[in-house]
Amino acid sequence: MTAQTYRNPVLDADWSDPDVVRVGDDFYLTASSFGRAPGLPLLHSRDLVNWALVGHALERLEPEEEFTSPRHDCGVWAPSIRHHDDRFWIFWGDPDQGVFQVNAPAIRGPWTRPHLVKEGKGLIDPCPLWDDETGEAYLVHAWAKSRSGIKNRLTGHRMHPDGTELLDEGKVIVDGDRIPGWFTLEGPKLYKHDGWFWIFAPAGGVETGWQGAFRSRGFFGPYEEKIVLDQENTDVNGPHQGGWVRTPSGEDWFLHFQQRGAYGRVVHLQPMRWGPDGWPVLGDDGAPVAVHRRPDLPPQPPTAPATDDDFPGGRYGRQWQWTANPHDGWATQHSGDGLRLTCVRSADTHDLRKLSNVLTQRLPGMPCTVEVELRLDSEEAGARAGLAVLGDAFCWIGLQRGADGTVHLVHRFAEAVAERERDADHPRPAPEGRARLRIDIGPGARCRFSYDIGEGPRPTGPVFAATPWRWVGALLGLFALAPVGKGHAGAATFTQFRISAS
Repeated sequence: MTAQTYRNPVLDADWSDPDVVRVGDDFYLTASSFGRAPGLPLLHSRDLVNWALVGHALERLEPEEEFTSPRHDCGVWAPSIRHHDDRFWIFWGDPDQGVFQVNAPAIRGPWTRPHLVKEGKGLIDPCPLWDDETGEAYLVHAWAKSRSGIKNRLTGHRMHPDGTELLDEGKVIVDGDRIPGWFTLEGPKLYKHDGWFWIFAPAGGVETGWQGAFRSRGFFGPYEEKIVLDQENTDVNGPHQGGWVRTPSGEDWFLHFQQRGAYGRVVHLQPMRWGPDGWPVLGDDGAPVAVHRRPDLPPQPPTAPATDDDFPGGRYGRQWQWTANPHDGWATQHSGDGLRLTCVRSADTHDLRKLSNVLTQRLPGMPCTVEVELRLDSEEAGARAGLAVLGDAFCWIGLQRGADGTVHLVHRFAEAVAERERDADHPRPAPEGRARLRIDIGPGARCRFSYDIGEGPRPTGPVFAATPWRWVGALLGLFALAPVGKGHAGAATFTQFRISAS
């Protein structure tokens, strides 16, 4: 790789179901956030290679009562981002509620509260189109069989130009069952180009599928189809679901994801051109590229979404999300640095997967070392705090106060089928109530835990292989807990959170 080239993935973490839009010289990307809050991440780039996280469009998931506890595979599925009438628009499907949208005059907001455009079960992956030639507006969406009993179909609607409602009952405009060999058609992105309506949509499943393109002279069809990106002889399995964007100089590019197990859905950038037959050609004649010439855009300094955090004034950075809608008081602001998490009382202290008060960020897709300083301030017996790797299985290392007041260094885990955690190593005293916690994450998301309680670094427990959740990659998490009881249980303080490449 040289200064004139880039290497995929351009976002090496779980930025699932990406979509992209250009406004002037700026590119903006959003992605699925499922049941975490805040939701709808907003990323910015000037060169399609270097991306920074600049905010979120959804402060809390609604209705509030549905997201008071973790629902890792629910919530915000596969959003689409567009710019129309001097506003940004994001549409997404909640598989249990329907199609929502939010909009804002600028990428940093203020964003409107979610508006339900179409109510219904199993409505997913919506994408709007405002046709500048006719003034008409349209919306296409896919279906989740788990909620609706329908799959492998794309349904189209006329939409009110203000984006508030649909104007008809909808019509199936692409039936994947009628296309030999196609299954699990989903994730449509809708465009108008060269007099054609275009739908870019993947099929075949996220692990082994392909990216398709459909075109029609009329929005409601009939549509022709073609596979435009497939794994072929590369190691990019199931290139899947993304968005097309054109640069100011007229170059075309396509961003999509690749499913990578515990790392989630990492984002690739593919060159795109229009072939002599009028169909788009993605990648290297339909195969994903690993290294390629950079887009014809002004050079930018290397940038990636932030991971490190000193928590100035007790505030946490944009990279952090709670596993459900947060409560006031879970994290308290103060005059110094460090994240002060309240030891939230819970009956589920032995299963982190059930807790809403875990502050998380995405697991990096490359080998790395994760470190954080922890001080357990709570004096309550049973209070605990730590650093976790969360998925269907989880593992954490941290501190716990015993009944005699002693603080112990503990290392615990639970396999996917287990209902509660157990020790990964023997607890040991942490006399000062402090520890430096560390996770070395190697290839295959294999995690080695270690700690320092003032005697130098010490390894603990066996290797833990991180696992994904359904649809979601593994997460790094910080938490503080206390057993059920009365009154304030105290807090724990985290400082100097760092992720460094190995």
